[in-house]
Amino acid sequence: MANHVSAKKRIRRNARMEIVNKVRKNRVRSFIKKVELAIEKADKSEAQKAFSEAQPEMHKSVSKGVFKKNTISRKLSRLSLRIKKIA
Repeated sequence: MANHVSAKKRIRRNARMEIVNKVRKNRVRSFIKKVELAIEKADKSEAQKAFSEAQPEMHKSVSKGVFKKNTISRKLSRLSLRIKKIA
C-alpha cells in the first residue's frame, strides 16, 4: 500500500479513470457492433449511416487516450472496406 499522500491520491484517481475508460471503450464497441450488424444484413445505406455515426465517436476515444490512433485507423479502414464490398 502507498504511504505518500500523492500516491494514495493517484490510486484513487486511477480507480475512477479505469471506470470512465471502460465506459468509453464499451461505447466505441457498441458503435462498431452496429456497423457490423448492418454489414451482415448487407444493408449498405444502413451500414454507411452507422459508420458515419461511429467515426466521430471512435476519433473521440483516441483524443481521450482510450485507444491508440493506429488502432482506430485500422478498425475504420477495415469497416470501410467491408462496407464498400457490399453489392
